[in-house]
Formats: sequence, structure tokens, C-alpha cells
Amino acid sequence: MNEYAVRVAAQLRRRYAHEPEYLQCVLTWLEMIDPALDDPRYEKLDLLTRMVEPERMFTFLVPWVDDRGVAHTSHGYRAQFSSAIGPYKGGLRFHPGVTSSVVKFLGFEQTYKNALTGLPIGGAAGGADFDPRGKSDREIMRFCQSFMNALYRYIGADTDVPAGDIGVGSREIGYLYGQYKRLMGKAESSALTGKGLTYGGSKVRQEAAGSGTIYFLARMLEHQRDTLEGKTIAASGFGNMTWGVCRKAAQLGAKVVTLSGPDGYIYDPEGVCTQEKLDFLLELRASGRDKVAPYAQRFGVEFFPGRKPWEIKTDIVIPCATQNELDVEDAVRILANDVGFYVEGANMPATAEALKLLRLSPKILTAGAKASGSGGVAVSALEMAQNSIRYNWDREEVDNKLREIMSGIYDASAAAAQEYGLGYDLIAGNDIAAFKKISEAMIAQGL
Repeated sequence: MNEYAVRVAAQLRRRYAHEPEYLQCVLTWLEMIDPALDDPRYEKLDLLTRMVEPERMFTFLVPWVDDRGVAHTSHGYRAQFSSAIGPYKGGLRFHPGVTSSVVKFLGFEQTYKNALTGLPIGGAAGGADFDPRGKSDREIMRFCQSFMNALYRYIGADTDVPAGDIGVGSREIGYLYGQYKRLMGKAESSALTGKGLTYGGSKVRQEAAGSGTIYFLARMLEHQRDTLEGKTIAASGFGNMTWGVCRKAAQLGAKVVTLSGPDGYIYDPEGVCTQEKLDFLLELRASGRDKVAPYAQRFGVEFFPGRKPWEIKTDIVIPCATQNELDVEDAVRILANDVGFYVEGANMPATAEALKLLRLSPKILTAGAKASGSGGVAVSALEMAQNSIRYNWDREEVDNKLREIMSGIYDASAAAAQEYGLGYDLIAGNDIAAFKKISEAMIAQGL
């Protein structure tokens, strides 16, 4: 590894040993971009240190009251990583597993994911260790209002534009935006994305992340002179990302045959393809129960409690749930099943060891979430553009723009891998392409 990168990595290990998610993603990134670090300007301007640390990080308390009148206090976070190419942009996650480490890793990943879209947006992430499952609408509304009371000073259309993530859907975005509007005294529609269609939302936003992943996969298959027609896909999760993957895969002739939750996974050999099944996924997510077993009960398919879907033999694997859901044992199983393509939908879904095993295997073609998972933020940025011109594109227009953006991301990733002698390593290629874009912007703007 480049000597400068080695020193930065050593500093990170000393400073962030207590933040494992963040440390893992940054060290993996340094390894990926190593072939592109021969420019002496990077060390002279200490770019790497500046790129792996948030420009600003906020931690705040979020007091809220439940329906019984009992007070609770949650912890909120926002990591504003980079504004080199545009205002900070990234999701908010409400989940009991949210920590400063998780928020930093998400913000870091988001920065490079956003750069790949070709749109003028920087990177950020945030959230709280609040669990919306089992909460009433009024409890969630009160929490969102309290959360925004702390966050509103640090966001805005030209500063930082939050969006949804795990635990933050259109309902939560509505409550957050309503409170932001009351506090600011103006309808600043570009201050948040993921809004409802009645007040400035995009027609494709809900399924955008999953659709973008499938469009990227389609370009990978095109490179192999193949198509999605007739392919089977093992996916994890059952939220927006997975729903979008199911929907777009079905439109292009493939079928997703697994879904998963904390309780286990289902196997549907007919595929999650019909409108009834897709609509039921939305019901599952809205129920707040975080269980996938009801799908098996509804459609008479097999449910495997406490197990992961990677044991099912399919053509393609797309992890869509959460970080580190796939370990070395899972990677070995995927390779043993002769899976042809591994494409990440979720952020950092594989451990570093598992990803290395998959990435370096000649048996499987891989793509990382920075590239393949960029569809959500691409449509979020399009939503910002729509809001600024006071015009809403129709569904077909947004979907066409998304497909063009994902094709551009694929082309940039493949070209960067080729330029630095990495063959068809799309994961390293997308990291390098994003790094080069952000570093040039930082150099142009000075210290």
C-alpha cells in the first residue's frame, strides 16, 4: 500500500478502534483506491486525512413523550462528511443500533456514492437510536418533531439535505418536514427529500434504490452479452430497497425468490413478481413488526426461521438489508452455489473478509453498494432539481433519467478499473472514480 495511505490507516486504527463499522469501511476504501494514489498532491495537501473525517459532526439529545405521558430520551446524530461538490446529502436512520460509528460509516459511504451520480451533491448521514417499531403514529410524530428541533439549524437546501433510510419512510419525512417548515417559517421544499407526492416528492423515489441496483446489474449482464430474462435472484430484507429490486427485476424478466427479516427468510420459487405480492411487501413494512414470516403464511411458501437466504442456489445475490449481514461462511456458501453475480444494494452488507473472498474469486462478478446502490440518492437529487424549478417530471421521465445515471456510474466504474490495471473490478473502480472526482474538487478549492 502507498506509504501515505499506510500512515493514514495507522492513525485511523489508533483513533477509531472503538468505532468498528466506521473503521472497517474506511480501511477497505483505502485498500481499494491504493492504485490511484501516485499523485504527490494528495500527500502535500493531506487529502486522505481530510477525506476520511467528517467536516462537521453533531450529537444531540432527543427527548420525547409516549402515549402514556412517560418521557424518553434518545440520542441523535448527523455527520456532514464532504461538501466539495455540493451541499451535504444523505439519509436519516431510526434504529436502536444507530451509533456515532454507524452514522460515520454511512456518511462516508454516502459521500462517494453521491459523487458517482454525476450530480452536484456532497455526503452526509444521520439518525437516532429510536426504534419506530411498535410505536403509534402520534409517538412517531412527537419524536420526529423533537428530532427536527435539534437538527433544523444545520440543514437546508444549500447546506444539508436529509432523506430517508431504515426506519424513516414517507411518514417520518412528512413529520420532519412539517416541523422544519414551522421552525423556519417558509416552505423550503428542497430541504428534505423522500417527501410525499402531494408536497414535492418524486414519483419514483420509493423504489429508486432497488430500481437503480437492477439497472446497474443489467449493465453488468450486458457486458457479458446476457440479459436479466429468466434469472433468479436471492435478496435479503423486505423494505424499500428489496421492494424496488423485486419490482424492477420482474419488469425486466427476472424474479426474486427470497426475502428475509430478523426472524429468518422465505423461499418463493414462483418469485415476488405479482402486484399482490409487491403490495403485501408494503403492508409488511408498514406494519412495524419487522417479521417476514407473514409472507410465507399469506402465499403458502417455505419459511426458514433464524437462517439466511444465501443457502438458496440462484443466479444472482443482492443483499439489501443492513451492514455486515453477510460473513465469510455466507460468502463460501454463495461461491459453492456457483452464483454468477454478487451486487450490493445495502451499504457495506458484507464483512471485509467476506467481500474480499467474493471480490477476488474468478467464479463471480461483483459490484459494491457505492455504485449499484446509488439509485436512491440519484432520484433524491432529481427531486431537489424538480423542487427548484417548481415542476414535477412524470414517472417515465424520472425512470429514464435514473437508468441513464446508473449506466453512467457503471461506465465510470469500469473505466477506472481498466485505467488502473484492475481488469473488471467494479468495486475498486467505483471507489477510484468517486475518489478522483472529489479529490480534484478539493484541490481546486484549496485548504
